[in-house]
Amino acid sequence: MTFARILGTGGYLPDRVVTNEDLARMVETSDEWIVSRTGIRERRIAAAGQTTCDLAEQAARAALAAAGCTAQDIDLIIVATTTPDRIFPSTACLLQDRLGNHGAPAFDVQAVCTGFIYALATAEKFIRSGSARKALVVGAETMSRIVDWTDRATCVLFGDGAGAVIVGTDSEPGIMSSHLHADGAYKDLLTVAGGVSEHPEILREGTAHVLMRGNEVFRMAVTTLDNIVEESLQANGLRREEVRWLVPHQANTRIIAATAKRLGMSMDQVVVTVDRHGNTSGASIPLAFDVAVRDGRIQRGDIVLMEGFGGGFTWGSILLRY
Repeated sequence: MTFARILGTGGYLPDRVVTNEDLARMVETSDEWIVSRTGIRERRIAAAGQTTCDLAEQAARAALAAAGCTAQDIDLIIVATTTPDRIFPSTACLLQDRLGNHGAPAFDVQAVCTGFIYALATAEKFIRSGSARKALVVGAETMSRIVDWTDRATCVLFGDGAGAVIVGTDSEPGIMSSHLHADGAYKDLLTVAGGVSEHPEILREGTAHVLMRGNEVFRMAVTTLDNIVEESLQANGLRREEVRWLVPHQANTRIIAATAKRLGMSMDQVVVTVDRHGNTSGASIPLAFDVAVRDGRIQRGDIVLMEGFGGGFTWGSILLRY
């Protein structure tokens, strides 16, 4: 039987650092206010003209190098993004061209902050079915392009970046299970309320910004992530103490701490990058995973739980043995 395993990771952050003090000069806020509510101290912002595909390319090349393979070895490309370069072609196709890959299926997945979980779960199914042998899965975002920089409730939250993994075949389970959910009934609690066919004038006017009802999103996130933790453990017959690392979506330290408590995990077992990266939406989980792999915390054989929650609402998890 064929299973899927992560072979290599990569990440990339833009050069520009925007601190809480920088934001306090733009809107009525403070470092203390932001840190106490979110845990964020700084975030990276893409340069003018720097696109989501630019970030994805750098992360992808790092992952390819870590996996010891070339772009020609890849037979599936999936990019999770809420902020694509173009309406079409997909950012995955643009990335494919950058890398010099020809012929592999390439497509985007849009599940906002859960996007990387959806994309990795999809790649795993391709590999398990024999439809692919090596997949490039990227989460990449330029969230700064859809942030209202006069809205202190949202502009303090988001940053830009990209993370990537190479997934390949293995005779033993690497990705142990995936669990995906959504409920569109909550569509208005976290949204960008304009698009190509609905309110296109918002796009034309350049006012397509993130709108969020923060308290309601927080409550829903904590509840659904509690449930997804339990679902993941039960599906694999695991005890909580067998999970070595939690790699959550990096939205808010309070949500992350609540999920860790549900697992009975020390925060020393949780990969936290939100303080330095902010919320990079679909890029946050692969960025955090890459950081912990490269600094040596996550070792081969460790059981890792990835989980995310995003607009839609979407939520999901992946349990894997690295």
